[in-house]
Amino acid sequence: MPKTKADYLTETIQHLDIKAHDVSGLVEAMGKMAFSARDLHRAADIYRMMLQDKDCGIILCLAGSLFSAGLKRVIYDLVDNNMVDAIVSTGALIVDQDFFEGLGFRHYLGTKWVDDNVLRDLHIDRIYDTFIDEDELRICDDTIGRICDSLEKRPYSSREFIREMGRYLDTQGCKADDCIVHACYRKDVPIFVPAFSDCSAGFGFVMHQHKNRTDCVSIDSARDFLELTDIKLHNPTTGIFMVGGGVPKNFTQDIVVAADLLDASKADMHKYAIQITVADERDGALSGSTLKEASSWGKVSTTYEQMVYSEATLALPLIAGHAWHKGFHRGRAARAFQKLYRPEPVSAG
Repeated sequence: MPKTKADYLTETIQHLDIKAHDVSGLVEAMGKMAFSARDLHRAADIYRMMLQDKDCGIILCLAGSLFSAGLKRVIYDLVDNNMVDAIVSTGALIVDQDFFEGLGFRHYLGTKWVDDNVLRDLHIDRIYDTFIDEDELRICDDTIGRICDSLEKRPYSSREFIREMGRYLDTQGCKADDCIVHACYRKDVPIFVPAFSDCSAGFGFVMHQHKNRTDCVSIDSARDFLELTDIKLHNPTTGIFMVGGGVPKNFTQDIVVAADLLDASKADMHKYAIQITVADERDGALSGSTLKEASSWGKVSTTYEQMVYSEATLALPLIAGHAWHKGFHRGRAARAFQKLYRPEPVSAG
């Protein structure tokens, strides 16, 4: 008998809770080892410096399929405990994976040993060994379109629009207790998605703009760049914590150059920088380019920088968990960078 969708979508991904596992002793011990273990320990120590530097604003950069893999609560806890001050991400993470779960949907344990033609016929999408219901994703797309329809028709930065997504969840009732979009809305932590149309948000915008070709909501990518640069101008001492690479990495590094063009007195290179990646630097591509290379562009100081060549589901819980259990965040004030951009948009009704 052929399998049904219900046969595949049975057991949900469980998001790791760093608070439940004290890894601080393990990470400390890695400092006396070699190779990647010592690199990870140094990255954890640089993250400690970011958290304990009272002048430092921390920008978290996210790329890759992190939340579908079970890392969503890790990032939620960083936001909830004032351990990051702004997020720059790919759209799939914020919309297809986090907002999606805020609407009440889930990701499921799957396998790469499966007939993808069967999955396609059942409207199941595969992310390596994780499954997601395509029909539920379409509801996510539709919801983005409805948010577009409800707003004043003008260009928005991705930060503005994602805040409206948080407002929607706050008003309608968020159905996940670890939703990052909702937590950032509550904590005034801005989220930027420089390539916002490259995800379910894009489909929602397509549906909205198809009905409203001239009088419509759109995304202003240049305003995204200006608004993230505003954080650098407001808070010149910055640290970047990068998980993966791609557009979020380059976008965040570039604000140093943009700040230099606007006010050179506030254009310090990022004082601290760590990156978790599996990408290689040998092909010259961005995701694997070293932080030392970024220094040649005047973007990252080489004093406190560390590359960690590891897959994110292994390294991120160790670095974040070490910081949480050691209590480096205790007493750290929320910067609430979202308040830099008030007043907020007005709904069209």
